[in-house]
Amino acid sequence: MNRILVVDDDPHIREVVQFALDKEGFVTTEAKDGAEALDRFAADQPDLMVLDITMPELDGTEVCRRIRQTSKTPIIFLSSRDDEIDRVLGLELGGDDYITKPFSPRELVARVKAVLRRLDDVQERRNEEGTAIMQHGHLSLNLDDFTGQWEDIKVVLTLTEFGILRTLMQRPGKVYSRENLMSNAYELSRIVSDRTIDSHVRRVRKKFADIGADPVETVHGIGYKLGAC
Repeated sequence: MNRILVVDDDPHIREVVQFALDKEGFVTTEAKDGAEALDRFAADQPDLMVLDITMPELDGTEVCRRIRQTSKTPIIFLSSRDDEIDRVLGLELGGDDYITKPFSPRELVARVKAVLRRLDDVQERRNEEGTAIMQHGHLSLNLDDFTGQWEDIKVVLTLTEFGILRTLMQRPGKVYSRENLMSNAYELSRIVSDRTIDSHVRRVRKKFADIGADPVETVHGIGYKLGAC
């Protein structure tokens, strides 16, 4: 059973989210603020976090930033703000999905299942291929721990970032449109705008640029392909 950490300063929202997830067989724990969320995350090591953005003292974006320093655990943001710039910011910080309030508990459960299913899909592919490593030039992906590596330098990736690189590496010469790329890397692609897709790719490129590499090439007017590795 997957363990979900639910973080929100509103006890009613925590109750609604936990009830919906518990009903579907998930094991949930809760935190009422950012500081408690970090403590619960360290203690419980959940499989996924549902994280409110607008909390007092330590907000969700800072919680996400700190977690992403050491962990790739999927994060689904909850927010009362629906502006696209806020969505993009949340995803650029390392979130895997973004849901605005008020929300349907059924939709939230569907999003949680979709993100976790991507984890299962990677593991199934790993079992089918009989290897934990995808390799192309200096770039490799580890299907066991969802990390990337350039030569001997490891790069921590979110699940969505990992999915983008895995998709590009499956067909190195193929140019993927934004829609094609995200439909392969991100199951609920219907909710993703071009700017959101670009924000994920930009974050991937920054992580590799920090170590002097750039595995993703922009094909202007079309989309992306695997760069020179």
